[in-house]
Amino acid sequence: MRVADRVYERIAGQAAREVVAEAWVGRSVKGEPPKVSVARPGSTVTVRVAVELPFPADLAGLARRVRDRVAAQVSGLTGTKVSEVVVVVEKLVAGGAW
Repeated sequence: MRVADRVYERIAGQAAREVVAEAWVGRSVKGEPPKVSVARPGSTVTVRVAVELPFPADLAGLARRVRDRVAAQVSGLTGTKVSEVVVVVEKLVAGGAW
């Protein structure tokens, strides 16, 4: 069975949004939704997730949680091995409570 790239992108995007949404709770400003792209080298999938994160925050911890949840969701829902999840912090958004 071949899974379409947009399916991987939607699953990864939802997983990333869930993690990032938790970081924005209680803040008056919010970043843009994550942007996702995938590549399929062979029988695995590589996911790139670009995120905007609140500042100040535990940026390394948030990036790790995004990476872990994306890998778990994509692998769990599609059965495809995730070879790599690259999390790119495109923007830090200051403001709001914290």
